[in-house]
Amino acid sequence: MSVVNYFKESFSELKTQVSWISVSEAQKSTIVVALFTVLFSLAVFLVDKVFQLGLENYFNLFN
Repeated sequence: MSVVNYFKESFSELKTQVSWISVSEAQKSTIVVALFTVLFSLAVFLVDKVFQLGLENYFNLFN
């Protein structure tokens, strides 16, 4: 099987045999993923800041 034939068959399968979600459903999913990403990054930022402040205060005890 040649590489060109493989790609032709792959694209043919994507066009005819794969069921795709609707555009509106894809947009809704994208919004959910974007919101989750923002919320998760804020949570990681806050946890990082808490640990940073805790370690700074701990090491300042010895100065």
